[in-house]
Order: sequence, then structure tokens, then C-alpha cells
Amino acid sequence: MSVVTRFAPSPTGFLHIGGARTALFNWLFARHHGGRFLLRIEDTDRERSTQAAVDAIFDGLSWLGLDWDEEPVMQFSRAGRHAEVAHDLLAKGHAYHCYCTPEELTQMREEQKAKGLPMRYDGRWRDRDASEAPAGVKPVIRLKAPREGETVIRDHVQGEVTFANAQLDDMILLRADGTPTYMLSVVVDDHDMGITHVIRGDDHLTNAARQTALYQACGWDVPEFAHIPLIHGPDGAKLSKRHGALGAEAYRDMGILPAAMRNYLLRLGWGRGDEEIISTEQAIEWFDIDAVGKAPSRFDMVKLMSLNGHYLRATDNDALVGMIRPLMETRHGAPLSEAALARIARGMEGLKPRAKDLNELADGAMIYARERPLAFDDKAKGQIAEAGALLAAAKDALAAVEGWTHDALEAAVRALAETQGLKLGKVAQPLRAAITGSTVSPPLFEVMEILGRDESLARIEEAVG
Repeated sequence: MSVVTRFAPSPTGFLHIGGARTALFNWLFARHHGGRFLLRIEDTDRERSTQAAVDAIFDGLSWLGLDWDEEPVMQFSRAGRHAEVAHDLLAKGHAYHCYCTPEELTQMREEQKAKGLPMRYDGRWRDRDASEAPAGVKPVIRLKAPREGETVIRDHVQGEVTFANAQLDDMILLRADGTPTYMLSVVVDDHDMGITHVIRGDDHLTNAARQTALYQACGWDVPEFAHIPLIHGPDGAKLSKRHGALGAEAYRDMGILPAAMRNYLLRLGWGRGDEEIISTEQAIEWFDIDAVGKAPSRFDMVKLMSLNGHYLRATDNDALVGMIRPLMETRHGAPLSEAALARIARGMEGLKPRAKDLNELADGAMIYARERPLAFDDKAKGQIAEAGALLAAAKDALAAVEGWTHDALEAAVRALAETQGLKLGKVAQPLRAAITGSTVSPPLFEVMEILGRDESLARIEEAVG
């Protein structure tokens, strides 16, 4: 059997981080088995579904690197097919018209509640003749679900879960206005798309029993199920806005690398021994849905940022330059020059150990992006004003350095400090201000080596005036 999985979000907002993990697990399972990963947009709620949300889902999945096979299926466009299945079940006696009015259904629920009974449809139109239908009431179509015995779900995560059929009512398939319900649409789409494994949140576990009855009524094979636990916040409560960012795009904007996010989401509920750093290639090779735990996982921002720092340090320098260039050009207010980009690339090895995310990296790299004349912050201006003569002497000493290397530059400045009877920092601090425009930067001599002789000396000369 060729494995086919799907991710089927509703386009009513951003790509939720829990949905992103569900998509990842489906993607990994399909890739592990050499199968297909499909995307379906469940846009049947026309009032809440928006094109902006659809675009956000596509963008979020693309940022995460979760590519899908085939064109995405838009569920609303298949409403005719869904209705066709409902009418076919009606013709075969597996479904029936129900003429209950909203008032009758409300009364039914109130009576059940008063008696302490579960609130569900009582099947009053299940075996009645349509000739008894009240005038002016448009019927819904309900599934004639089994009332006796049990429905057993052999779930890859939850294990064997048994539902008494008496507890499952005759769900509506087609509303009175002819529109299909979510339950019908999902089953028909999963069947028509050839889905072999339904991997989704465990809040859908009860749906699996009801949908199994519908599969069986249609005479279709029931897919295998895997219901994964939800993600909780650090306090153990269901992940919500009060815990921080929920959408994938928010983590992208925080400067999280896609590879780090994939690794982190993978480890939320799935593991392989003590392995923490798991590349995408390893994840595809190792992933098995049966290894997902039953307990909810807790989202830990500190761990995510630590993992992100690891991936940032391991990423190719040129690739990082490409990632932070748009961020830097926004901060810079103009395109970066080729000379600036070259300096940033040379400085990347020293910059990335000091950053936890792309935003921090971009901020740190600005030191190499600035063009002359530099803008000096207030503290830098103060340092320069107090050390004009010392900076002039430093420029002369540095101009005499033959090999423009970190060690040679440090030796020259240290020698100057000794001749002036000063500690190294008393010379290095105003020199840092002159060269960077700030009193805070990566190690001074590292910066100077990367800027190069001409640029470094020109900056000092401009600062001295």
C-alpha cells in the first residue's frame, strides 16, 4: 500500500503552531514511506474563511519547508460531490430524511438534560415514512448509524479505543439548505483523495468513530488513524494567546530558522532515545507515527531559542547573509552595497556565535553595513571628543601595521597604550567608537580585520575630523 497523508486546515486565521506540527508529522510519515503528502483547505465555513488565511497557510508551510504533492484541494468546491454521496446513501437506505424543527430539537435536548441523559438526536425520524412529514419543513439527511455493538478504533498513538454505538447518534450529513456538513465532507474528501492514514489532533478522536460508521455505510475502506496529543503551554494548559505567539509567521518574524522549528516541533511528542538535534534527513529516515507519545507536550520558548542558536551557528555563512539581507536593508533604509555584503560575509563567523536568532544576527551585522560618514551614538560622540589626539596617534600606529590581522592590530594598539602610559581599554574604547559609531560591538580587532585597512583608517580619520 502506498502511503497518502493529508493536512486539512480551516482558513480562518494564521497557521497555528499546533497545526504546523500536525502538518510536519503527516509530511514526515509520507516522506518516510515514499508516499504522498496532500493539502486540503477546508473552507466550507464561508463566513470565516478568507483568502488572506489561505495565503497564510501556504506561506507558513512553505517557510517550514513542507512541500505538498499535487494541487491543494479546496473543500467548498466539492460540495456537489459531497451532496451526491449523501443522496446515494439515502437511496440505499443507509440514510434518511429528518423533519425535526429547530424547536423540536431544542425541546429534545432540554428534556434529555433534565433527565441527566446525554444530549443527542433520538432517532425519531429514523424509521418514519416521509408521508408523515409536516408541511413546509425542509428535511436534513441523517446517517442511519449502527445502534448496537461497538466501534473499535485501532489508533497508532492512542492504542485501541472502543466506542459503544449506542452513544453515537445519527449525525446530519446534508443540512436543510442542501449544504454538506463537516463530517460528510471530510470522509468523502479523504476517500476521493486516497488518504490511507489520517494523522490529526486527539480532539478528533470521537469523530473517528462517527466517521468510521460513515465509511462503512458507503462501503469504503476505513483509513488508519493516529490522533496526536495537543500542545500545551509551560503551565500545562492548552496553548493559547496568553502563552505568546501561536502562528508560524510569528516565529518566522522572530528570526527562527525553519530547520530549527522543524526539529523543535518534531521533538514535541516524538523522540528517538536521547537525540535532541535531528536533521530533516534523519527525521525522514527515523520517523514513525507509532513512536508519538500519548501525553501532551509543553511548548518551551527557551528550548526553541537554544535550538535555534545551534542551527544558526551550523548554517553556511553565505546562506545566512542571504537570510538577513532583507532585514538589514529594512534597518539600513537602502540596499546594501556589494562592499558591505562582502564585509558581512567575512564577519559572519564571528557574528553568529553571539546571536540566538536572525534578528539579533542582523542587528550585529549592521556594524559591517554602515557606510561613511558614520552616524555616531551619543556615547560614541563623547568618547571621540575626549580622545582626539589619542585617536590621531592610533591612526598613525595602525597605518604602519604591515599585516592587517587581528593579532598585529592588537599588538600595535597595545604598544601605543604602553607608550602613553594607558591600559589597553583606554585606547581601544575610543577607537571602537570611531570605527563602529558605537561603544558596543564584537571584539574591536576582529572588526578592524574584517573592515580592512582602508575602511578602518578612513573611519578613524573621519572621526578625528
